[in-house]
Amino acid sequence: MQDLIIGLLQVDQAWQNPQENRNRIEATIKNQSSADLILIPEMAFTGFTMNAEEHAEEWDNSESISWLKEQSIRYNTAFYTSLLIKSHGQFYNRGVFVSEGMVIAHYDKQHLFAFAGEDSVFESGKTQTIVSFKGWKINLQICFDLRFPEGARNLVAAGNPAYDLLLYVANWPSRRISHWDSLLLARAIENQCYVAAVNRVGVDGNHIEYNGHSCLIAADGSYVEPPVQGKEGLVLQPISFDKLIDLRKSLPFLKERKG
Repeated sequence: MQDLIIGLLQVDQAWQNPQENRNRIEATIKNQSSADLILIPEMAFTGFTMNAEEHAEEWDNSESISWLKEQSIRYNTAFYTSLLIKSHGQFYNRGVFVSEGMVIAHYDKQHLFAFAGEDSVFESGKTQTIVSFKGWKINLQICFDLRFPEGARNLVAAGNPAYDLLLYVANWPSRRISHWDSLLLARAIENQCYVAAVNRVGVDGNHIEYNGHSCLIAADGSYVEPPVQGKEGLVLQPISFDKLIDLRKSLPFLKERKG
């Protein structure tokens, strides 16, 4: 199984300005040529706004998804992020996994952040989404989902774990960043998987501050890429499938879980 090069794109998002955010993202990724998969923070093109009536894009006619498809072809790179989507008259905070000019899979955020009114605007997702990508099985998650370990539980069927890599894209405030750091480590250890997580920086339109802490964690809870604090940029790091298998063999805890 091939290793993967993961990109963590930590950016300051322009408030409710999709074109400016597309420009910022493209300016940051244009010089990279080696990433297999790049993560972009939650609600990549608007910031964490509840103004879905004005800024949600139609699922079947999304300019932002079309742009992601173009970038995936241009850079031969997959992308995972979330955006505001309208589908069949309902609004969703929808994660999209884009590769080779196609949406390979999507995931609707299951745990909506009631403190910001997200639950009164968006429909919650009902199912886990696991993507097959270059031989890896990848579980898609979004921000507040991190607080609910049952949604990421790595079950075993026919001797094989359900997934190998867990992704989080987020707008996670700096005042609770210690929770983010701790919970990400726990998800890696308890599920014996890699965890890749990207968070934004800067201040949003609601005057909420973010300080990043995007990171990449191995299945034993050690950092492949320690939390990146405060600054914008793209960090690239490889992850090894062989090391993951070796860890699972040496500590076969997942065998106790049944799907």
